[in-house]
Amino acid sequence: MVIALWIASGAMAGAQTTSKPAPKQLPTKKYCQAQGGFCFRYPAAWEMLGEILGGNGIVVAPTQSQSREDWDEVTVALVVPAPQADEAPVSIDQAIARAVSRVREGGQDLETVQRQQRRVDDKPAELMKVRYTDKNSGQQWVEELVFIEGPDSEIYSVGLKCGPSSLARMEPQFSRIVQSWTLPEAKPVLPDEKSRKPIPPKS
Repeated sequence: MVIALWIASGAMAGAQTTSKPAPKQLPTKKYCQAQGGFCFRYPAAWEMLGEILGGNGIVVAPTQSQSREDWDEVTVALVVPAPQADEAPVSIDQAIARAVSRVREGGQDLETVQRQQRRVDDKPAELMKVRYTDKNSGQQWVEELVFIEGPDSEIYSVGLKCGPSSLARMEPQFSRIVQSWTLPEAKPVLPDEKSRKPIPPKS
């Protein structure tokens, strides 16, 4: 009976509320890492601010009027390469611990707002959202970081850094960037033609 009342009240509320049109999707551009790594889409009106980490990452942002160091921005990067030889792989938890340590170096009053496991491009991922105050400038920041584990135990990051007043505007765009993030599909390995055994003719 409770479920029936809940459904009925929801139907009545829906009948009384004018449905809002779906938000218009902004045109986007596609970026693919030159070394054949990750790809993602970002708003076409945004600027590409340049590569980081020796070409393993890129920063994009909407044009803003304040000083460049105060811009809201999104960074997409390979942050932990695949382990080599006998190296132990770095876990997502370890990558998050490193990121928190980095934020603590330049920030104070650090507060973890959200931490959530998810999947991106059908790969294991985890989101971490923090607030802090820059020690030098006193500027307040929100950082929302999604760490993604690649097929060879490498770790990628998609990160939003913005002021608290910009979060409502920037977060939907950031979510779309995360949803668009992909790795190229692995090409099927074809057997060497020379290693194939010849098929004997039919008698």
